[in-house]
Amino acid sequence: MDYLQKFEAVIADMKMDGRYRTFIQVERLAGEFPEALWHGPHGPRRVTVWCSNDYLGMGQQPDVLAAMHSSIDRSGAGTGGTRNISGNQSQHVALETSLADLHSKEAALVFTSGWISNLAALSTLGKVLPDAVIFSDELNHNSMIEGIRRSGAEKRIFRHNDVAHLDELISAVDPARPKIVAFESVYSMDGDIAPIGAICDIAERYGALTYLDEVHAVGMYGRRGGGIADRDGLAPRITIIEGTLAKAFGVMGGYVVGSALLIDVIRSLANSFIFTTSLCPHLAAGALAAVEHVKAHPEERAMQAANAAKLKSMLQAAGVPVLDTPSHILPVIIGNAHLCRHTSERLLENHDIYAQPINFPTVARGQERLRITPTPFHTDEHMTTLVDALVRVGLELGWLRSKAAA
Repeated sequence: MDYLQKFEAVIADMKMDGRYRTFIQVERLAGEFPEALWHGPHGPRRVTVWCSNDYLGMGQQPDVLAAMHSSIDRSGAGTGGTRNISGNQSQHVALETSLADLHSKEAALVFTSGWISNLAALSTLGKVLPDAVIFSDELNHNSMIEGIRRSGAEKRIFRHNDVAHLDELISAVDPARPKIVAFESVYSMDGDIAPIGAICDIAERYGALTYLDEVHAVGMYGRRGGGIADRDGLAPRITIIEGTLAKAFGVMGGYVVGSALLIDVIRSLANSFIFTTSLCPHLAAGALAAVEHVKAHPEERAMQAANAAKLKSMLQAAGVPVLDTPSHILPVIIGNAHLCRHTSERLLENHDIYAQPINFPTVARGQERLRITPTPFHTDEHMTTLVDALVRVGLELGWLRSKAAA
């Protein structure tokens, strides 16, 4: 077999249909977010970032940076081992205590990423519960899908946010079989929100556990930033809540919270927790500072929400095809992979705006988009510049027909 030819063909096919991912080299500038340096073909240039998951700018928050510097000075760089062997640092324990408090749960467990936390928790639950059935929303994140697959449990997929379909599927399963309903609160690509209460009603009716991914909601919603379940008073009805430290908290890592017994089961049996080096102490310290800051400062998420609402209105008024989402995520639908990539390139090269194209398989074909994420640090001038640039590029490339069409 000609291996080289095979590998070349794989990459060529991806480029042909617009699935090939290009990594834009940007250098974050502490204290200047959302400005960054783009290291392009003609040297570094200052650009405005519109696609970051650092929703509240915690990655530059002074208390967060100070905590990380202090931890490095005290504990050094890495942990030197797994949580089981020399790598269980005081920073991890303090962070887990804070996260459990954030969600009003008994215990928490920290992982090296949100992807790993979903993989570990879901795969472990499916293995521990014999003959389990996991009911999964059709738009669940890749990490949830992979965790369910590796669990070995039977999977049944319900239509996105369709509680009637979930009821239909779950009612058809033997009542004696263990059941888990896995879903997200805020869906990252469409920015829509799950009917958590209605899903809990069904889960409770049929004796199912609930597993809620809140990665795009923690820090952003609720009285102290505990997510949509916190905002709506539903956290006590959720068996396990999974979150991230890499988005609204601005650092790195993932976690799950739940009862002390259930978290102990995951801690004791999840291979992707047991057999990996633990999170660096300074990352845990920074995440802890971010969580505590967010708990005490609702004004930052209020400012972010106001900016998201303002920008959405501006985009709608300009005729830009933005989804009318109830969350902080603003998807601008381009509908073609190549046009989406060209739009991103022109915004970057001609307007100093960085918005990464989102193409298949992350979204369905025909739903290619720019995923715009306003922050408290985007100014009115930033927003006006973005809207004007999108209109101009949209007219140039033909996915926006005319200004008058607005």
